[in-house]
Amino acid sequence: MYFDTHAHLDQDNFDDDRDEVVARAHQAGVTHILAMGVSAASSARCVELASQYSGMYAAVGIQPNYVHETDPGDWDRIVQLAQQPRVVALGETGLDRYWDDAPFDVQQDYFDRHLRHSQATGLPFIVHMRECEADVLEMLREAAARGPLAGVMHSYTGTAAGAAESIELGLYVSFAGMVTYKKSDELREVAATVPLDRMLIETDSPYLSPEPMRKIRRNEPAHVVHTCSCLAEVLGTTPMKVAEATTANAKRLFGIDKA
Repeated sequence: MYFDTHAHLDQDNFDDDRDEVVARAHQAGVTHILAMGVSAASSARCVELASQYSGMYAAVGIQPNYVHETDPGDWDRIVQLAQQPRVVALGETGLDRYWDDAPFDVQQDYFDRHLRHSQATGLPFIVHMRECEADVLEMLREAAARGPLAGVMHSYTGTAAGAAESIELGLYVSFAGMVTYKKSDELREVAATVPLDRMLIETDSPYLSPEPMRKIRRNEPAHVVHTCSCLAEVLGTTPMKVAEATTANAKRLFGIDKA
């Protein structure tokens, strides 16, 4: 069993064949998919998808590159959506210094909102981090001073030290297709330092198609098996063990299938 912990299946480039994409995922052994919101409207769509497909769940939030486009009431809508069935996480949230669209102080404001709401509700948060590791870790430390954290560093591309601190703060570390790329030796070295019981896997569909599917422009959840195989090689274990561990980790983090 595989758990794709990050997929943007609400996007319109899945509109023509979403049923087939989900069916291919199931055929590949991907039993669970977390549909990831990036705005209030996107989050609402993810909640709808989670109600339609077996094994699909939703995360609701406002991604840092969209915070400057919010309308009045959007955050209140996220808070309301977070109470809906099959919503198991808040996000995608975080910070981004690569793109220069959203003012950084606005990104920080919304990241703080997600962190505080996570601590108030117990829903884990999903962290987007691009070229701002120090900024993200600073805010996570501040949040940890208020109380326990539960979340995941999504599509991780940071340092080994950053991964270690994230784990120490209570987070999981998730790897996407970039860890499979031929030029990603440093990222694989980082992945080798992450304990298997704190690791997750994802596709970030429709982005970041892994090797050997990289020539396919649109990534999809079925391709998470390739990221899993790469991580197994990095860790010196079998894909089955990585699949079993990362699925169990995701279920534990998101509170799925609790006894």
